Amino acid sequence: MTNEELAQLAGRVADQSMRAGRTLATAESCTGGWIAKCLTDIPGSSEWFRGGVVSYSNEMKARLLGVPEDLIAKEGAVSEAVARAMAEGALRACGADCAVAVTGVAGPEGGSAGKPVGTVWLAWAARDRQTRSLLQSFDGDREAVRRAAAACALQGLLA
Repeated sequence: MTNEELAQLAGRVADQSMRAGRTLATAESCTGGWIAKCLTDIPGSSEWFRGGVVSYSNEMKARLLGVPEDLIAKEGAVSEAVARAMAEGALRACGADCAVAVTGVAGPEGGSAGKPVGTVWLAWAARDRQTRSLLQSFDGDREAVRRAAAACALQGLLA
């Protein structure tokens, strides 16, 4: 996925958000704010983008998004439960209608047998819908994994 393709995806998210009158928020770990950057590159994004939290450390996931520390200890930071809690925490923290969360192992180190490099959990929360989640396994180097995760997050906002 190229930068131009990411920009086009973000533009589609912006159009959909404006048409629906819905606000968005992000909770990012392995993408380090890339999703929020894509969204805020769009002029006028302040009308529908409420904000984002880059919760790279477990402490920030707990402190800023309200992810229970015992959940992180039990499930691990890269897990479905934590991704879902991050998305729901972003809804609360930012007062948005919809939120996306991403947590994963971008590499080149940090992977394990159960969670190899490229493992990414995504979650989408909305005030009027059940939170949904998705496990992905992306190939490539650190940038490729992060780029693919950002693209998947934006595509999920369109769904």
